[in-house]
Amino acid sequence: MRALPPGARGFILCAVLAAVACVAPALTDSGTPWAAVALLAVLYLGCELVKVCPPPHSRVPEGIGSFFPVVFAAVFLLPPAAAALVALPGALAGTVVQRPARVRRVWHGAQQAGAAWAAGQVYGLLRGPATLGGGSSADSGPPAGPADFPSALLPATAAAIAFCLVLTALDGAILATAERRPAATAWRGLVPSSLAPHCVHGLAGLMTAVMWRSPYGPPAALLVLLPMYLSCWVFAQYHRERTAHQATIRALVQAVDIKDRYTRGHSERVGQASTMIARELGMTEDRLETVRIAGILHDVGKLGVPTRLLRKDGPLTPQERRIIELHPEYGHEMVRGIGFLGEARAAILHHHERVDGSGYPYGLTGEQIPVLARVVAVADAFDAMTSTRSYSRARPVPVALAELERCAGAQFDPSMVRALADAIGRTGWHPVVTSDEDLQVIPASTAVAGAGPGHSALAGMPDQGSRPAAAAPPPDRVPAAPGPAGGPGQDGDGTGAGG
Repeated sequence: MRALPPGARGFILCAVLAAVACVAPALTDSGTPWAAVALLAVLYLGCELVKVCPPPHSRVPEGIGSFFPVVFAAVFLLPPAAAALVALPGALAGTVVQRPARVRRVWHGAQQAGAAWAAGQVYGLLRGPATLGGGSSADSGPPAGPADFPSALLPATAAAIAFCLVLTALDGAILATAERRPAATAWRGLVPSSLAPHCVHGLAGLMTAVMWRSPYGPPAALLVLLPMYLSCWVFAQYHRERTAHQATIRALVQAVDIKDRYTRGHSERVGQASTMIARELGMTEDRLETVRIAGILHDVGKLGVPTRLLRKDGPLTPQERRIIELHPEYGHEMVRGIGFLGEARAAILHHHERVDGSGYPYGLTGEQIPVLARVVAVADAFDAMTSTRSYSRARPVPVALAELERCAGAQFDPSMVRALADAIGRTGWHPVVTSDEDLQVIPASTAVAGAGPGHSALAGMPDQGSRPAAAAPPPDRVPAAPGPAGGPGQDGDGTGAGG
């Protein structure tokens, strides 16, 4: 507590006193339905303790959060003070990662108790208890009639919004006082990111309250909560795995960028262009994500290529070219055991194949080349042509598209080239910018028809970090002319289109 600024300590003390004032009426009122309070409080406490002490041979997913449907059920079933009392045990026992743990637990308890009390007050003012077919207490006996839908949704939604607003207001205040954040930024983004989840939890709590007040009673309500809790657990597990997948991809891309400094940012831009092509072709959302990952990881095999070849300023010898041409196979071997990549692995292996059969590593032709590989090939070549490299300066977007169309049918799948041209013609090309040098190198003339007046190819995109300035291309390192021996967008490997 001493480590906190005086303002934060005073604010926490005020929040604790407010929480005590919220729960005090329940402790002094002889009409408090203690059986319902105890059951809901124990249930909420159990949901929190499962995260602190998980069952044997199991792991708690990150981001599972608090199971607020139980608190909302208390808000809808009990008086406001009793609902605040239900929230206290679980909040005090919740997971705390950072120190001081005791202070944080007390803060969470005060925060949730105050939010539950405020939500109960709003719910009562809007005559929410009457919409459940009975009085305001869970022990008031059988309901006077069935729940009134959709009238019950309005007070329940208002209560959920009030709960969210109180929590986020207190969160922002503690950030401003404890971490001394500016008031303008302390609350930024808290409400938009929290409102929808709290409304969903509120709806789940309403369904629990309806079942509780039904002739089937509390056992039916508990059976409703169980699958909801399991669903939250499964969703959190999915979120944790997805986060791990993204971290894996990010680590691989960073490794490639560090090794091949002249193409930093290339992977993200190829993923972006690949997604534009796939969306234009009408691919499903699942395949859009797969093709984006394929574009991002298409050059991961360069980790197996000697760095001196990737950074060589002079022309490549035939032997060096053959070594670099192994990078698709290296990449495929590297990601073979990563199950979630799925179809992306084939795109990594075949993104240098050409529809006329003159590509590598296997010389596939036409439809033999996987669809996603054909998508990535076009995106790869397009970004290579519109980016400044150690051996060439960026070409304007219209020039790059014209070059792709010229090579369609020989080097590229015409439908993929047409899809990229249509997508850029409608939305423009706004690639991820990786350095200030990129902003200076790529001229505003890269704007294309359909991008809107005054929109350049880089308008409005964030800076992704710095990289070394690209060296001027030496005369003997300029890529070969398009055709079987070269192709548009020949990358630093000197092996044909793209990176």
